[in-house]
Amino acid sequence: MTNNSNQKPVVLITGASAGLGDGIARRFAKGGFRIVAVARRKDRLEQLAKDLAGQTEVLVVAEDVTAPGASDRAVDAAMKAFGRLDCLVNNAGYFKFGAVDQTDDAMLDEAFDISLKAPFRFSRAALRVMGPGSSIINVGSVWGLRAGLSGGSYCAVKAGLIGMTQSIAADYGSKGIRANVVAPGVIKTDMTKDFWDTDGFQRCNQEMTPFNRDGTVADVANAVHFLASNEGSFINGQTLALDGGWSTTKYLSMDAIVAERVQKTA
Repeated sequence: MTNNSNQKPVVLITGASAGLGDGIARRFAKGGFRIVAVARRKDRLEQLAKDLAGQTEVLVVAEDVTAPGASDRAVDAAMKAFGRLDCLVNNAGYFKFGAVDQTDDAMLDEAFDISLKAPFRFSRAALRVMGPGSSIINVGSVWGLRAGLSGGSYCAVKAGLIGMTQSIAADYGSKGIRANVVAPGVIKTDMTKDFWDTDGFQRCNQEMTPFNRDGTVADVANAVHFLASNEGSFINGQTLALDGGWSTTKYLSMDAIVAERVQKTA
């Protein structure tokens, strides 16, 4: 086992090869953590490790989070390389929508495998080696708090993630291990950029958000890092909605309020 004498904390991040996961990894590196970066795309992970080489140690673990044994292999690799695991960020996710009657079993299984079963398994593996002061942070969605049109399996798994997090908080808080959820609104990444400027998305997101800018990857990364830090060390079992007020207000922009409704034709 290498680096046992190094007391820098260690974070394992799933879905670390792009988007939110990449941003979270870079924020944790800035915060003094060593990184275990887990994702399918090894080339992207290796680029992340190269980018952070002068800042921290990065262990690349090329795994599909839904693969049998992936969670155990990733945690074992972290322990072998660094001898400790202080934080788990379950970030790998699923982003497909469909109403319940439009969701077939293949879509349902994919949603649960990626966004609920994998976080459960990674949490289970991490909890076996974590000590007091450790934490698990699950990246969920405001759609787990407030359902929307065509939410279907997406809303179901994000709500389930909140329930799982609260269960972990109850069972392991007395051991000094915390669990929380960061629930962003829709953040502009490669996964979401194709529909970002569409009229429908603008109406249901920007025109219903009582704030003067969009959320960013940095916003999410900063929130996740805060919950893992000493500054967040008494926060447990909570869901932090990172959405500019979308989920807690019945807001509609003035432009939308005064817009002239187009009359339907027969």
